[in-house]
Amino acid sequence: MTTDHTTTTDLKATDGDTVLLTGESPLLGPEVRALGLPQPFPPHAVPRGARPTTVPGRHMPRLSHAERNRRWDALRKRMLMADVDVLVFLGNDIYWDMGLANLRYVTGVGAKMGSHALFFLDAEPVLYNAVAHMSRPFHHQESVQDWVTDIRIGHGVVELAAELRDRGLGHSRIGLVGFNSTIQTTPTFLDGELRGLETALPNAKFVDFSHVLQHMRMVKSEEEIDLMRRAAQIARKVVDTLVTASRPGATEAEVYAQMVQTQIAEGGEPNIFNLLASGPVEHPTEELWHLLHGTDQPSTPTTRPLAEGDLVITEFHTKFGGYLVHTEYTVHVGPRVPAQLRKIWDVSLECLDASREAFRPGVTLREAWEAVRRPSERAGLDFVELGFHAMGLASPEFPTVIYRPGYGSPALDGSRIGDLVLEEGMAFGNNIDLHDPSWKPDVGCMLADFMVVREGGAELLVNTPRELGIGGV
Repeated sequence: MTTDHTTTTDLKATDGDTVLLTGESPLLGPEVRALGLPQPFPPHAVPRGARPTTVPGRHMPRLSHAERNRRWDALRKRMLMADVDVLVFLGNDIYWDMGLANLRYVTGVGAKMGSHALFFLDAEPVLYNAVAHMSRPFHHQESVQDWVTDIRIGHGVVELAAELRDRGLGHSRIGLVGFNSTIQTTPTFLDGELRGLETALPNAKFVDFSHVLQHMRMVKSEEEIDLMRRAAQIARKVVDTLVTASRPGATEAEVYAQMVQTQIAEGGEPNIFNLLASGPVEHPTEELWHLLHGTDQPSTPTTRPLAEGDLVITEFHTKFGGYLVHTEYTVHVGPRVPAQLRKIWDVSLECLDASREAFRPGVTLREAWEAVRRPSERAGLDFVELGFHAMGLASPEFPTVIYRPGYGSPALDGSRIGDLVLEEGMAFGNNIDLHDPSWKPDVGCMLADFMVVREGGAELLVNTPRELGIGGV
């Protein structure tokens, strides 16, 4: 059954000039209907021939159908090679919404209000998203994306299982796609959803397919990099905001809020990842401050007013079209910068330049991180993080190395990945967090740009200022 409105909304009645919509998909099979799920809402009238507006989508970043088809083709080939008949994407908002990364990569949709999807070898995907009251008079995803047309209000994994039975996939080999990264190393699935699928599909064979998507996302296409360039342009404006806002008397909260305001006003997605910290460079030696790396919410931002001689350090992400770009920067409040701090900043710049030189195809990861760390070693400085982590729809992606061998975490210290080589189109945020333990054990600098691996050296996307930020002038 089709309608004048959309292929995903059921037509219940007509009176000539209007159609009555219920939000129920006309594509439901007998197994799904047998569940007795309630209609999303009572029938409501819309003008015959009326269609969802496309205006909002013209003001949002969108990838092409060619990019979509490239991904779908690559994914289906991998499914066939793994003898997997269908994929079930179970999205969640773990770790700053990164639990939606794989689902967004395949469907183009990263909506936070509950998203699942079914991806088939020989049919269009089905996206389950949102709740009834968010989907009237139509599902808003129909206005802002055009990758998926079969969009349904979700009722949980029981409905997904019934849809698979309707398609003859109740005895199939099913790939489960959640999310994992180099920090979130365990693929994230809700136990209740896994148990629900196993109960509803007792004859199916389930396999974890999350790692396949992680590998597919490792090298970025030029379309993806274009979105990251836009995120980087926003990041550069956020740096300028940080410097301007960091003045005596302004609170951390005010600085933080202005940084977030710039991100959103410039078209970035609301994505409040800002690891910010501040404090006085000069303070009693028996009093330790957290000025080697920024801190996490909700310990930041505080309402402490900044003062002359303070340091403000931050690591933040900007997000555009789902793609994350990483920036780190350091601001000194007032022009009287200690010579030791300037030395740390200058060595940080050397490490940044070494990154740019090293990020070339064919260079091993070990060669890259050794090159990045060499200036720090020559200067006798120490670090909290000194390396790089891959980024895209999530952070950190594979490959990542930020710690010394044997410290921190095996997933982040380069264990077993040193001989892997960089490839054109890999994208990395730098992690350059240096300090001089012979001066102060709790004060340092943070610096990063965002780099794409290219022949002849990295393409820098943010163009982070090479001068230490001076606030309050």
